[in-house]
Amino acid sequence: MAEKISVEKQPVKRATIKETGVATKKEFVFGRENYILMLIGIAVLAVGFALMYGPADGDIFEFRRVTLAPVLVIAGFIIEVFAIFKKPKD
Repeated sequence: MAEKISVEKQPVKRATIKETGVATKKEFVFGRENYILMLIGIAVLAVGFALMYGPADGDIFEFRRVTLAPVLVIAGFIIEVFAIFKKPKD
């Protein structure tokens, strides 16, 4: 005769990203704050490149094109690097 074996169902514990090192489909790589900083960095980059733009027959050695625009572009890249390396809050 076959005996029935009772198996108690225990709750299945799902492994988190910290335990396995692998992200699930629902988790993003960066946190919300990181994405906001990335958008700010992209906006600063866009403004910097837009300030470099101008007519070809205009003064190419003006303050806006030679100093302000490159400073904004470099600041945009620094913001992007910071946004990538910043640890998201748990």
